[in-house]
Amino acid sequence: MLAAPSTLALGPSFLDPEWLISTFGLIGILAVVFAESGLLFGFFLPGDSLLFTAGLLIADGTYLHQPLWLMCLLVSIAAVAGDQFGYLFGRRFGPSLFKRPDSRLFKQESLTKARAFFAKYGARSIVLARFVPIVRTFTPIVAGASHMRYRTFLTCNLIGGTLWGCGITILGYFLGQIAFVRNNIEYILIGIVVVSVVPIGIELLRARHRAEVR
Repeated sequence: MLAAPSTLALGPSFLDPEWLISTFGLIGILAVVFAESGLLFGFFLPGDSLLFTAGLLIADGTYLHQPLWLMCLLVSIAAVAGDQFGYLFGRRFGPSLFKRPDSRLFKQESLTKARAFFAKYGARSIVLARFVPIVRTFTPIVAGASHMRYRTFLTCNLIGGTLWGCGITILGYFLGQIAFVRNNIEYILIGIVVVSVVPIGIELLRARHRAEVR
């Protein structure tokens, strides 16, 4: 049996994958995946760790009782749909977005990083960005703002969304069947929370340092 979610909340509860899953279930997972895939405010959400934890919990039989194949299918659909929204949003509001001032939930630097990533890898960036936190949120928006050919975007989006959604979830599922992982799942989940929170903390500290230098 897993520890209570509150014992794992090393950061804000909404960044704790187990808390999200125990509180909102499958709907919460799909909502986070959609938001992190293409909504401006979704960049800080724990997409990778959430899917990995979902796979662990399916294997453990805790909170989630859907079959693995259904979870993978629904997560992939949510991921693809999120990127589609981001692409359409970027195509419609792209020019004004690049002139938008920084705010607590939006930094031009994140958009600039995604733009550089897109410029470097082209169409492949839609697939590769899936595995790069923060960049994956803004890359479809940049693709839309750059008027990337829609058919090309859709193809890459389907490939990337499926590889990411299924791959991370399946990895968590099979690791969850290893005796050592299953017997120490509380500590594994604590580690996942740390992995989720630390990169965001580093980004915030870097942004604060840059502001002080200026």
